[in-house]
Amino acid sequence: MTSPDNATPENVATAEFDHVAALRILESEAVHIIREVVAELERPVLLFSGGKDSIVLLRLAEKAFRPHPLPFPILHVDTGHNFDEVIEFRDRRVAASADNPAGIKLIVASVPDAIAAGRIAESTDPSGSRNRLQTRVLLDALEEGGFDAAFGGARRDEDRARAKERVFSFRDEFGQWDPRAQRPEPWSLYNGRIRRGESVRVFPLSNWTETDIWRYIELEGLDLPSIYYASQREVFDRDGILLAVSPFSQPTAADDVRTEWVRYRTVGDLTITGAVRSRATTIPEIIAEISEATVSERGETRADDRTSSAAMEDRKREGYF
Repeated sequence: MTSPDNATPENVATAEFDHVAALRILESEAVHIIREVVAELERPVLLFSGGKDSIVLLRLAEKAFRPHPLPFPILHVDTGHNFDEVIEFRDRRVAASADNPAGIKLIVASVPDAIAAGRIAESTDPSGSRNRLQTRVLLDALEEGGFDAAFGGARRDEDRARAKERVFSFRDEFGQWDPRAQRPEPWSLYNGRIRRGESVRVFPLSNWTETDIWRYIELEGLDLPSIYYASQREVFDRDGILLAVSPFSQPTAADDVRTEWVRYRTVGDLTITGAVRSRATTIPEIIAEISEATVSERGETRADDRTSSAAMEDRKREGYF
């Protein structure tokens, strides 16, 4: 990288070119993976949360098949405890447009509907989180749709359990994950053979970092939910997590509620997804901010990952995304 002492216009241009070239290599790898899945598996689906990673993943999927529309739908597991800005963005993103007259087929798997139908019980988590309930709803939606492959936006730098996964992450007939039963992927060769009832989760962004994601968003000019940019919100501190005041996350009398400049590094259930103090209102400011961060976005802002050192791995073994 060019140092401030020799930052001539020519050197800066070269550094920028190398930066863009690296992103295009990651893009090419991801597009190859997506096409490989469509060629090998019968019925894929793309898991979409409205978060930055799934937004990048959706753009890559569109690039993989242009000028044709996506050959698979997208699936959102809705806990009912969402940020309004994320749901508004989701619906706007899948709607028909000049570039995509047919729009994108969206399947919503609703946790509240599953509770109302008696298929699952309401959460007993003291925080009110429905995060654990997503697993059953996701598995039911995949089975109902007959999906044998599900694209996800997970990255290896997010969590130790994520780092154990291959790009093709195999699940048994119950949707469960065994890290000891994953297949080798030498020279980026992927084996998509599965038996009846089995499925595979596919992670085209495995080799990306949080910084890569933001640089790609900047490079492609991608739209995002507004919660990713700093604004003033009413928040309160609960166990070191800054939670927004909402109908789903209510402070107690002992909580100190205050208005602060914050933004979100990740999207999730309102009851467990914390904000970070920030004044970053532009992508370059966000990139500069995360370049100095010493804690991953999940480690800093997700209360569900703090329950134990193996919290993510335990949920993945049960069938979690």
